Amino acid sequence: MHKSIEHKVRILTIALAALALLFASGCSVTPKVDPDIAYEPPKHKAEDYIKETVVYAADVYDPWEGFNRRAYTFNYYFDKFIYLPIVNTYEFITPNYVEKRVSNFVDNVFEFNNFTNNLLQLKLKRTGITLARFLVNTTLGIAGLWDPATGWGLPRQTEDFGQTLGHYGVGDGPYIVLPIFGPSNLRDTTGLVTDAVAFSVAGPPAWVDDDTTTLVFNGVAAVDKRHRQSFRYYRSGSPFEYDMIRMLYKSKREIEIAK
Repeated sequence: MHKSIEHKVRILTIALAALALLFASGCSVTPKVDPDIAYEPPKHKAEDYIKETVVYAADVYDPWEGFNRRAYTFNYYFDKFIYLPIVNTYEFITPNYVEKRVSNFVDNVFEFNNFTNNLLQLKLKRTGITLARFLVNTTLGIAGLWDPATGWGLPRQTEDFGQTLGHYGVGDGPYIVLPIFGPSNLRDTTGLVTDAVAFSVAGPPAWVDDDTTTLVFNGVAAVDKRHRQSFRYYRSGSPFEYDMIRMLYKSKREIEIAK
């Protein structure tokens, strides 16, 4: 029990320190970094300057840093010239009320992943809550467009297969920046692929069995996901944004797995 508490304190310390660093860098007078950053890793890394503040910065295993930084830059350009223009158009033509209905619908469809992964982790109470949420929101919420379940004390129990692997002791593996998808690691990338396959083979797409409907839903879900994320590349005002995102991702996943 003592070790468990100590581990949680350690994780929260990492997250709070990294968030404090992000806030400080955003408020500093340091000029914004040129978006066309160099592809090669910098000679000096964030942990060289903040060892006393974030002592676990070097814990992130990043053997493919050269590739990851290139992928990070690619994601910036993809986001700027393709993804965000689509999302901005969606937000311009869609009323906020409709956007909320779309988000609820997408969340309800993806309850399949939450259900299967809570079940795989033998979290039976959370599995039951997820099933109850899906039934209530699909019926009373009219296909999930509304979310009465949350108001009834049935909050969303988010889980993915990366968390399931972590729950059973599988380590992070190397840090990876996936093109388009963003920060990940070998374990979570495996989980992402597994969830996608399970969802398409045994989930709602298999129930509908219509390729066009599935394609439209996936497109809508992708736009909705980016719509809900406030993050924008190279807006931190820090030359160490890559390092901070890497640390934040690791601490975020540790907290999600430990819950």
